[in-house]
Amino acid sequence: MKRILGLGCFLLLVLAATGCQKKPEVSAGPGGMQGGMPVRTVTVTLAPVPQSSEYVATIKSRRSATLLPQVNGLLTKILVRSGDQVKAGQLLMEIDPRMQQATVESARATERQKKAVYDYNVVEIERQRKLFEAGVTSRDAFDQAKQAHDNAKADYQSAVQLRKTQEEQLAYYTIRAPFDGVVGDIPVHVGDYASPSNSPATVLTTVDENKDLEAYIYVPTERAGQVRQGLGVELMDNAGKLLEKTKIDFLSAQVDSTLQGILVKAPVHAMPEVLRNAQMIKARVIWSTAPMAVVPVLAVTRQGGQTFVFVAQPQQGGFIARQAAVTLGDTVGNNYAVTSGLSAGDKVIISNTQFLVKDMPVMPLPGA
Repeated sequence: MKRILGLGCFLLLVLAATGCQKKPEVSAGPGGMQGGMPVRTVTVTLAPVPQSSEYVATIKSRRSATLLPQVNGLLTKILVRSGDQVKAGQLLMEIDPRMQQATVESARATERQKKAVYDYNVVEIERQRKLFEAGVTSRDAFDQAKQAHDNAKADYQSAVQLRKTQEEQLAYYTIRAPFDGVVGDIPVHVGDYASPSNSPATVLTTVDENKDLEAYIYVPTERAGQVRQGLGVELMDNAGKLLEKTKIDFLSAQVDSTLQGILVKAPVHAMPEVLRNAQMIKARVIWSTAPMAVVPVLAVTRQGGQTFVFVAQPQQGGFIARQAAVTLGDTVGNNYAVTSGLSAGDKVIISNTQFLVKDMPVMPLPGA
């Protein structure tokens, strides 16, 4: 009897334990919702997209001077360094001036000598004039005094001009900044022999005014029919960051034979700490603007070198993720321009794209 009661209690415990177990949940669809993975979408619209080409541009100053020697001699002083800011007229270098200084002193001495002779003849002609008017001396004596005066005056004037010429020549031995600017490379050293007659002439340094800058851009000749003054230009650094928007204001009338390109220029107004003379940057020339489909950058996926987006396409009362191959154009802010593969009104999926596969059921979220 006890065995029967024990067996009955064991069966009751088993049944009770079975009844306490939970029923298995029904498997939800991908993403935790039945009917498909929840996704957000954006409706493709047409937006104005610039049609452009990118080139390398060189920044140049409208005032830039290459300093060459105008006399022969040894460099005795270099008073600046590359990169120094200088003022107009500031002394930069000096070529040994001793021989020319001696020539100047000789010319000054000659001038003083001629001046003394001239001053004497000024007094003498006045004295001879009075004697001639008083009848003391003959006209011949007066004429001789006048001739001596005129000769002394001519000699003195010639000496003055010679002295000025030699002083001007002496000024060539000091190299000064032609305007306010920045000193460029200094390829010479103290003790080097500078000469204007070398082939090529000795380059001492350069001075560039780091304002009134221009972007020099060479446009390929196949674009000759499109390039014109007034076209927009976007200047960017090497990382693609926009530095300035400007416009073409100069168009060369001839083709550069070396580069086979047409030189165009655009004014640059950026601060000196942003752009400098001779700096190379990127320049995007805007040819025109046309309406094109645009999609967020996050919507684009890449496979085997091909770019795709997923479009939420209606099917049998629901939606599936249709994979659409697209051809991308330029970036417009945080969007890509799409040149082919999409139409206005398509609903492009912008979330959970890393989990999507072709023709997978999806559920656009309300308000997406």
